[in-house]
Amino acid sequence: MHATVLPAVGKPVVPILAHPATQTAAASGVDVDLDLLKRLGRNGPRYTSYPTADRFDDKFGYRDYLHAVAGLLTRGGARPLSLYLHIPFCDTVCYYCACNKIVTKKREKAATYLAYLKREIAMQAALFGGMNEVEQLHFGGGTPTYLLDAQMDDLMAHLRRNFRFAPDEVGEYAIEVDPRTVSSERVHTLRRQGFNRISLGVQDFDPEVQRAVNRVQPESETRAVIDAARAAGFRSVSIDLIYGLPKQTMDTMRQTLDKVVAASPDRIAVYHYAHMPHLFKPQRRIVEADMPPSDTKLAMLQLCIERLGAAGYVYIGMDHFAKPDDDLAVAQRQGRLHRNFQGYSTHAETDLVAFGVSAIGAVGATYSQNVKTLDEYYDLLDQNELPVARGIRLGMDDALRRSLIQKLMCQFEVSIPALEQAFPIVFRDYFAPELARLRQMEEDGLVTVGPEWLTVTMKGRLLIRNVCMVFDRYLAARSEGPRYSQTV
Repeated sequence: MHATVLPAVGKPVVPILAHPATQTAAASGVDVDLDLLKRLGRNGPRYTSYPTADRFDDKFGYRDYLHAVAGLLTRGGARPLSLYLHIPFCDTVCYYCACNKIVTKKREKAATYLAYLKREIAMQAALFGGMNEVEQLHFGGGTPTYLLDAQMDDLMAHLRRNFRFAPDEVGEYAIEVDPRTVSSERVHTLRRQGFNRISLGVQDFDPEVQRAVNRVQPESETRAVIDAARAAGFRSVSIDLIYGLPKQTMDTMRQTLDKVVAASPDRIAVYHYAHMPHLFKPQRRIVEADMPPSDTKLAMLQLCIERLGAAGYVYIGMDHFAKPDDDLAVAQRQGRLHRNFQGYSTHAETDLVAFGVSAIGAVGATYSQNVKTLDEYYDLLDQNELPVARGIRLGMDDALRRSLIQKLMCQFEVSIPALEQAFPIVFRDYFAPELARLRQMEEDGLVTVGPEWLTVTMKGRLLIRNVCMVFDRYLAARSEGPRYSQTV
């Protein structure tokens, strides 16, 4: 999802621009030190938001959300909107999946859900009257293409009746697609319906790995969707991969990467499989003995970075790669990159409105999350209440740390004078304990701290989550524990 960057109250918004070295550094990739990664890898947040979603609580509810939206109207100068719609349904379960989903063949469930989703859309649109221009739309899940063509037509028409959408050449309108669920004709229909970016779940091309995670997906199906997307005029095609899955080896990973490079998508995400069966029931079906050892997983990561770098992809950060002329790479070079719940984004200055079960929004100085079950969702909407279950209102310290963490995650550096202009602090005094903890990272060659810049080195980029964790004041109060995935 999409999060916003907040200025300090009463302070001017000062752009925190990229250091001149950023463009050269980003283009050249990343320095992989396997011994360092092995020694420093630990559990930690992915920082798709700050504070992270596990810090939200139920003291924040529907009326707090109404107050946040009212605050936008009071301040005026409304920013564009980003919309996220969560479609939770899937035909089958993928064993690695950690998403909030409902696996069912009963299509009538989707029809009922859409009726309530449209009601939520209308209620939200009424709140944002006069400041409802949309520059970004993202359909996630589950499997958004679980919806039939006619259902998607109806839903998109309803969205356009309730919100004003920026022209196709300006807006970024994305949908996640399971290639097993769409034909070439369906891809063309999605483009006609207004989507201009498409993301394909692939994970791995090896048949044995696919069987081990219950996602058999022939390469031909994936290539057909990519070809159709290009023929239909999609601006960007993304592929998601996962390393660390059962039955994966260095050879299978190498073959998958060769096939991905041959397909030439605009963006590639290579996620580390986070095996947390205590939290996600489908993962209990994975045979742990089939999973590659940690040393092999690190070697897979190195292979991915080297292979994709050799193919001309820019390392954006975390697990994302893009072609040099892709909007993500351009935004990073220009210091405009943003991180949100879908990964990296080029639309930073937006308020996020979220729809559907479990969806997370970011409006003004707040985050809010909807209820997670269909029954709760339907019950609250029947009471004419938005289905907000929990959230958090950010204080100045939260906004400051979010801005700092955003810049580290997206640009690998922070301009200290710019941060001091945007917030009422003296950096070295305010963050004295954090700077003391960074000294060991400086000795390990992960960061450099100068009078004007805090910079993550090429060696430190793969450990960017570790660096950001230093500035997370919530972690100091509570152990990171098993709720987070490994940082590498």
